[in-house]
Amino acid sequence: MEGQLTATTTPLHSHKLLRRTTFNHLYMVVYATALLSFLYHHLTTLLNTSSTSYFIISFLLLLSDLILAFSWVCTQSFHFRPIRRQEYPEKLTFKEGKKQLIPAVGNKELIPAVDIFICTADPHKEPPIGTVNTALSVMAYDYWPEKISVYVSDDGGSQATLFALMEAAKFARHWLPFCRENNVVERCPQAYFNGSFYPNRSLEGDKMKTMYESMKVRVENAVERGKIEEGQIDDEEMLEAFSKWTDDFTRQVHPTVIQVLLGTMKDKDVTGKSMPNLIYVSREKSKIHHHRFKAGALNTLVRVSATMTNAPIVLTLDCDSYSNDPQTIKRALCYFLDPEIRPTLAYVQFPQIFRGLNRGDIYFCEHKRLFIINPLGMDGLYGPNYVGTGCFFRRRAFFGSPSSLIQPEIPELSPDHAVNKPIASLDILELAHCVAACNFENQEGWGTKLGFRYGSLVEDYHTGYRMQCEGWRSVFCNPERPAFLGDSPVTLIDLLSQSKRWMNGLLDVLFSRYSTLTFGIQKMGLLMSFAYTHYTLWPITSIPLTIYAFIPQLALLNGIPIFPKISDPWFLLYIFLFIGANGKDLIEYLLEKGTFERWWNAQRMWMICGLSSFLFGCIDYTLSSLGITVRGFDITSKLQDDELSKRYDQGTFEFGVASPMFVPMTMAAIINLVSFVMGLVGVFRSGVGNMEGLILQILLSGFVVSNCWPVYEAMVFRSDKGKMPTKITLIAVFLASILIVGS
Repeated sequence: MEGQLTATTTPLHSHKLLRRTTFNHLYMVVYATALLSFLYHHLTTLLNTSSTSYFIISFLLLLSDLILAFSWVCTQSFHFRPIRRQEYPEKLTFKEGKKQLIPAVGNKELIPAVDIFICTADPHKEPPIGTVNTALSVMAYDYWPEKISVYVSDDGGSQATLFALMEAAKFARHWLPFCRENNVVERCPQAYFNGSFYPNRSLEGDKMKTMYESMKVRVENAVERGKIEEGQIDDEEMLEAFSKWTDDFTRQVHPTVIQVLLGTMKDKDVTGKSMPNLIYVSREKSKIHHHRFKAGALNTLVRVSATMTNAPIVLTLDCDSYSNDPQTIKRALCYFLDPEIRPTLAYVQFPQIFRGLNRGDIYFCEHKRLFIINPLGMDGLYGPNYVGTGCFFRRRAFFGSPSSLIQPEIPELSPDHAVNKPIASLDILELAHCVAACNFENQEGWGTKLGFRYGSLVEDYHTGYRMQCEGWRSVFCNPERPAFLGDSPVTLIDLLSQSKRWMNGLLDVLFSRYSTLTFGIQKMGLLMSFAYTHYTLWPITSIPLTIYAFIPQLALLNGIPIFPKISDPWFLLYIFLFIGANGKDLIEYLLEKGTFERWWNAQRMWMICGLSSFLFGCIDYTLSSLGITVRGFDITSKLQDDELSKRYDQGTFEFGVASPMFVPMTMAAIINLVSFVMGLVGVFRSGVGNMEGLILQILLSGFVVSNCWPVYEAMVFRSDKGKMPTKITLIAVFLASILIVGS
């Protein structure tokens, strides 16, 4: 397609400082003053105590408050200069002529091609039909199809995934023109046919839906069988690809498989227009080489795509995160084409937004702080962190700092290399197989100086952090219509397992040579390094959360006051600090279109995670650092049955499995309930005047009890499969009894 994009003389994007910034600064001063007074009171109380047991309690509380206070200080980086951006993709228009882009300032360049990376790892936990929907949604972007190349990394090495993508290639020949001719906005077939996007049924639409459902059945049957038979393939080239699955082919040991399913130079849709490139990639694996998880798969895609298309723009997506807006590429280009920010712009991050959340979002999967509120604040500094999906990169950012290009040993991998051969040519495929070999990275600096960075289980956080330390900047793009929609965990154990992996990875960074508290401060300055440090402190906050979940309550049961009395002026300071922190958080949550119910569930999940995934993440990291255990990459399951879905939609917590991570939270629920009840009994018997030294402890216990209702319900009132396992309940009761009696 010949033509050019032109932009008017007005900018392609703008930004503004949020109006709440002044309030944020005032709040910081007032709250910091109160916090210093609070810590001063803590310290003087500790120094003036003569009781050994009271000294130990006071010391633990002071330690907890110091950790929480430092975490609060780090959090203020997000509120120092929050900005909101807006882009104007409608100012990019197509005109006949050369393939050139003319940005607002008049500089000319070729229309940039886009390589799209989709990662999947397990066809049983990540159904291939979901990967198919994601691939089809991005292939149908409102962009030049010959400028789009979709690479699907299958780290599970599954025949079913390759077969699913073959079916997707066939369906795409009909789906892409259908979207164009009918101005379809929702270009994920599953979402289009099952949602409100398909209200006006037509003969053409019904035919397309029948084709999709037929494809879906074939794909799901292939997954169920686990093997592709020769009779299912009518193409000799595809038969040759499947011949690589020999008896020796396993998920852990297998050769490289690269298959071009669609080539823009030879494949046309049913209307005769070019198709995007679609390439299946399964990197080589062997027993003698260590296989990095997602970052390793992404680096393989960086190299393979460099040899085949080498587009200057790269989009990374999870296999379940489909495109929800056909204009998304043009939105990203509004920033990449700005000559003022382009030299140091590494990536444009879109928020991760989930579909199908229940009304209250009981597991706090939307992570509004992580994906919306905090990126707004980081965008006013160096830019948001990379969250692993929905992110457009400049390929150049994978090869050194903005001022120093690192040339790889193979010139074809350089971001400046121009590919001038068809992607399916023998020379190209031979080189692609070479760079996908599992020992290739041993010869280069991949994962350390080049590509996505290793050294942490949260490779997305680590990669964005390291890029910004090198001098790169990023942009947060949050349009009114979500650019991408993904699936979220619908069971508590899936969420906690995922969260535990995050905690391991964050501690990897905190205690590495690239620590945010040392290396980060040197490279990015205090504010930006504190923003990244806030995340690395998540697992550490399990210490104060665990202490506050047990110590004040056990002291209450023994009649030991550890907080100021109601008549003491310091009592008001404690109340102010609690209401001030939570009230400010609630206001920001509501300003970003949140609800009180979801905010409440968010702070509840913070407490639950603190006593489970955060705590076990710390333990796991410590043990693995000592060489006692080996950590793995846990894949969150995207499968769910009807009963589970029904309970989730009703807002019911899903326990179901006897996980050790459920024990501490269940113990805390029991101890807090006992202490709260005993505290109320004491108030009724002795009066508030005689119990005023214990009122704050009673209130704290009551607050925890109010958050633990799902635990009580799962322990006592439920009989479905998602209830708390009896084994966990008995263990928690036994251990809680020991603590109560022993205290």
